[in-house]
Amino acid sequence: MVSSIIFLSLGCTRRGDSTELNKEENKVGEKVFTNRLIHEKSPYLLQHAHNPVDWYPWGEEAFQKAREEDKPIFLSIGYSTCHWCHVMEEESFSDPEMAKAINEHFVPIKVDREERPDIDAIYMAAVQIMTGSGGWPLTAVLTHDLKPFFTGTYFPPEDRWGRPGLKRILSELSNAWNENREDVLKTARSVTEAIVRYEDSLTHAHSDEGLTLNVIDKAYQAYVSRFDSKYGGFSQAPKFPMGHQVSFLLQTHDRRKDSQAREMAEKTLNAMSRGGIYDQVGGGFHRYSTDREWFLPHFEKMLYDQALLAQAYVDAYQLTKNPEYKTTLQGILDYVLENLTHREGGFYSAEDADSALDAKEPHVKKEGAFYVWEEYEILKILGKRDAELFNYCFGVKEKGNVSSDPHGEFPKKNILYRDHSNKNASEKFSMSEVEIESKLNAALKKLKTVRNQRVRPYLDDKVLTDWNGLMISSMANAGVVLAEKRYLDAAKRSADFILKNLSKSSGRLLHRFRDGESGITGNVNDYAFFIHGLIDLYQGTFEWRYLEKTIEFMDEMIETFWDPAHGGFYLAPAGMKDLIIRQKDIADGAIPSGNSLAFYDLVRLSRITARQDYALKAEELMKSFAGNISDNPSSYAQFLIGLSFMLGPSKEIVIVGSPQEADFQKLYAQINDPFLPRKVVLHRPYDVTDTDVSVRIAPYIKGQNAMDGKATVFVCENYACKSPVTSPEALMPLLQ
Repeated sequence: MVSSIIFLSLGCTRRGDSTELNKEENKVGEKVFTNRLIHEKSPYLLQHAHNPVDWYPWGEEAFQKAREEDKPIFLSIGYSTCHWCHVMEEESFSDPEMAKAINEHFVPIKVDREERPDIDAIYMAAVQIMTGSGGWPLTAVLTHDLKPFFTGTYFPPEDRWGRPGLKRILSELSNAWNENREDVLKTARSVTEAIVRYEDSLTHAHSDEGLTLNVIDKAYQAYVSRFDSKYGGFSQAPKFPMGHQVSFLLQTHDRRKDSQAREMAEKTLNAMSRGGIYDQVGGGFHRYSTDREWFLPHFEKMLYDQALLAQAYVDAYQLTKNPEYKTTLQGILDYVLENLTHREGGFYSAEDADSALDAKEPHVKKEGAFYVWEEYEILKILGKRDAELFNYCFGVKEKGNVSSDPHGEFPKKNILYRDHSNKNASEKFSMSEVEIESKLNAALKKLKTVRNQRVRPYLDDKVLTDWNGLMISSMANAGVVLAEKRYLDAAKRSADFILKNLSKSSGRLLHRFRDGESGITGNVNDYAFFIHGLIDLYQGTFEWRYLEKTIEFMDEMIETFWDPAHGGFYLAPAGMKDLIIRQKDIADGAIPSGNSLAFYDLVRLSRITARQDYALKAEELMKSFAGNISDNPSSYAQFLIGLSFMLGPSKEIVIVGSPQEADFQKLYAQINDPFLPRKVVLHRPYDVTDTDVSVRIAPYIKGQNAMDGKATVFVCENYACKSPVTSPEALMPLLQ
């Protein structure tokens, strides 16, 4: 019974004026419904705007209706490119009978988790407390005061696969609300108290001793113990491409000079870029691999994955100079520039996993339809001889290569992956590796041209400040390491887009831009991630305006989100009346936590500006969560990257001169040639005064003058500077 699950599993947007659905008939006489979500900007909410469910957006209008009509709230949280969200909509939320049951007994609310991560975090915590796991679509039923008493994820319409059906759940929840109200309220209080207790455990994990390098070693050993030595990665199936974990391993190698850390990182990067999880035709990574081998992906593409993985490949290329990493990195960034970029520069959020098989039937969709191939298609496009080579290299089979597909989704279909190397192909086909590479690149271009004629997956075209911050950082770093101006230009355009459209005159950031409208109060991730991007953009362009904005946002973040009682940053600002608890996020998930990147930001800004208040705030933040991090350090890879920087040795590098001059550029190229993860780089013009922005931000650079009128580099370790140099040859040993 659902009741047993309920009670025993604890372990300024225009609104519609009417509470009734607007119903019209289309040309074939079917009922077309329109609910209040039609007035929203979220692509996810708009996908549900024509459901017969009487959806409300999250807000007081829905809360008041629930109170007045004494109904519980049926909360559904998801995002626009979520495959199982689409399934639940098609099966249940588009069904008039199911909608009738929801509308009669509940007040239904839809939330886009990417627009409101603060709401999502609360009810995801509830799901995990009540069921032991989580995911999307997230389903929760709430009391009038927004406390959850039932939670879950995807539910089929009828009982199926051992899962209770939504129809039965709705009936039993309605009965429980009406007949066992005290038990329901007791459960809601109990779940909410459990969330509060968990939050308290974070805020009371303070340690006056802080963290040492031992915790980095402990995290490293945890990755060693979980490493898949055959296929790379740190789990069995499914496998998620956690770029920040790979970056942590590369930085651990740099610190420890441990070849195993590098080998684990490289094996993982190699396996991912050669697998089906990487789009061999169009570039970019899919969300995750459903199998251990990185072969069969869940096909959606998320901006944050591209950003974090791009940074991992930047790091790996800078360390190894392996051209394969450069090729993959360029594939990621070029995919973003081609498909996820607003005409004015902001980066879009995602592309869906599902797409239509035929443009004439746009509503008949299938996951991965855009990406898979039948063998005859490749033969037709490439011709017999080139197809034979291509199929050998990319694993194409006449009967299809998706034998591990458990649901039979892709009969006779092929997912492209690197089955054989260019060296293998060279031996088999008696051609040079250079010729093999040329033929394969030409073939991929032909396939891309044909594929672009297919119905492309749905694009979630909202621009999020936090995810853009991650991409700005990776674009800027790639532009520097690869000496590719177009990537730096793309980072600048995105940053300028955010500053123009999502930064208020008060200094506050907003979270989301879409369809000409900016909105939603910025959360701590927006500040921490955007600051992260601006720091890297400054170091790639030496435009001081970006550093000025960085400091402005950092001061605003501390004022708005810092917990003065226990330390750490809250996810949401104070005064959010629609949240039952104000949470802190510290552990990394698919993306780093806001506190992790805020810590890294504070450490780097303290080195750039020599401001002790930033250094002290970073230390306080570190001590605030030291207990939790010490207990399970491998869950905090991004925080440990910041800790490694804090504990040093770190390098503060000042380059004096004009960026347009050749001698300056040679020195700058030398600075960025080796992998130096614990460094900051500042530019000092030849002539400065006390009022210059550079001196105001970093006063210590005033005394670092050019030698003999030449571009000059000062290399310092923890503020102790070595003798200045004016040539790349003299600079090189100072960077080791």
